[in-house]
Amino acid sequence: MAEPPGEAGGGGRGPAAGVGGHPRARRRLEALLNRSLRIRMSDGRTLVGAFLCTDRDANVILGSAQEFLKASDAFPGAEPRVLGLAMVPGHHIVSIEVERDGSGAAPYP
Repeated sequence: MAEPPGEAGGGGRGPAAGVGGHPRARRRLEALLNRSLRIRMSDGRTLVGAFLCTDRDANVILGSAQEFLKASDAFPGAEPRVLGLAMVPGHHIVSIEVERDGSGAAPYP
């Protein structure tokens, strides 16, 4: 008897798993598309921008991104640096927060 699509090769694991392996997780990520995220990195920097993409290694692509350096005595309240399109390696991400509507960067056009 033939297996339903997406279940061939071990119950949803492997290459077909990306298509239908975790529909709930996929819907949660899709709901965040174009929302403004605040990503804290392992080196103390914070990036704020529109969530555009991620991959299986947890790398994140932000559009209209701005970089905020860790506050220090030498540069208190420094201005953010405009990055534009930025890729954040997943292994450097410490935390991700969704910015409230009406604050942060504008949605990516």
